[in-house]
Amino acid sequence: MEKDVEIGIFGGTGIYDSGLLEDAQEIDMDTPYGKPSDTITVGTFKGRKIAFLPRHGKKHTIPPHMINYKANIWAFKELGVTKIIAPSAVGSLKEECEPGHFALPSQFIDFTKSRDGSFSEKGRVIHISVADPFCSPLQETILKVTDKQDLIIHKDCTYVCIEGPRFSTKAESKFYRTTGADIIGMTLVPECQLAREAQMCYASISTITDYDVWAEKPVTAKEVLETLSKNVERTKKVLTELIDQIPETMSCSCTKALEEAEF
Repeated sequence: MEKDVEIGIFGGTGIYDSGLLEDAQEIDMDTPYGKPSDTITVGTFKGRKIAFLPRHGKKHTIPPHMINYKANIWAFKELGVTKIIAPSAVGSLKEECEPGHFALPSQFIDFTKSRDGSFSEKGRVIHISVADPFCSPLQETILKVTDKQDLIIHKDCTYVCIEGPRFSTKAESKFYRTTGADIIGMTLVPECQLAREAQMCYASISTITDYDVWAEKPVTAKEVLETLSKNVERTKKVLTELIDQIPETMSCSCTKALEEAEF
């Protein structure tokens, strides 16, 4: 298998089946950690080799706590991916972060419970640094694109990642607000930290779909899906321009993450 793919995109944004890709093909992969979430669509867009993988599966059949994050990251790495863009849906923990807005996480707080979050295994110990979990040049590029498109995006956000698949209780939601976090979701961890262990550049861009239940507005899957459907074209527009703007060479330390992390 040729390792010639440059950019990997997670999430069912509608691009991978939109006809925008040239020479698109479906790749069915196996990994040492099992199967990825689905087949991977690989093709060319504006001269860049792209891979798309819907983290919940193309028919949205995999809940957040059962996503095989290690297989997904490993598969991208095996294809040669060096840069990952990760769209996601989140709830808001602050009044000013309104449904329909976008958010750019720069920090996370991990409240997941049972996920396999590291490529560390017997005989190999990795103490990875995630003081700054995301690739700064990728984030800067996202902000340039969203600013150009006059989209409302909240930057420097802290993302609370919960186990799911259930939504929070009111007590939990109010507690998460006390941490100072801005948004809440179920998929960022361990995806971003596995990407760091794999020495890949990674940035998340989040669509805010609802106010979490602290606002006394109970969250429903229907509400989330309705907001997502309204935002899918905007997300798609961001990604199509972003692909063209991402620097081919990144001035970051992501590719050297293991230099001081392994014993």
